[in-house]
Amino acid sequence: MATYPEGTFRVCFVCTGNICRSPMAEQVFRAYVTEAGLDSLVEVDSAGTGGWHEGDGADPRTVAVLEENGYGSEHAARQFRAGWFARLDLVIALDEGHLRELRRLAPTPADAAKVRLLRAYDPGAEGDLDVPDPYYGGRDGFDACLELVEAACPGLLSAVQGALGEKGAA
Repeated sequence: MATYPEGTFRVCFVCTGNICRSPMAEQVFRAYVTEAGLDSLVEVDSAGTGGWHEGDGADPRTVAVLEENGYGSEHAARQFRAGWFARLDLVIALDEGHLRELRRLAPTPADAAKVRLLRAYDPGAEGDLDVPDPYYGGRDGFDACLELVEAACPGLLSAVQGALGEKGAA
């Protein structure tokens, strides 16, 4: 993770292998943070629940979708570690399986409370809040993934802005 000044709000997106959904969410949310002028106050990162792809770049289909839609695509996959909870403010899971796994991994109840589903921030989301894994499908799954991520990012940004206000008031 990059080094940021004290008082920075840290968000880490987590999916399975950290090559499709979470790097996509990381890049999209980073663009929202930058557009809001908060890039010096908000650290955005991603990881996977497993380490199968550690060191690999994002899936080429993820890279293509990101670049075609004006987002960055630089990435190196990593596995999420329980020790990271201490320095993170939010851990954003891309599906219910990740949510459960991350909450089990959390060292304390307060750390478990930091884990949230991305689509919970999408006011239009109904029913299943998972972002489906596009890995085993075609390009259309990656486009659909981007749509779900983009729909949730404004709500997440609003929540982070609120939390930054609370941190400043503390």
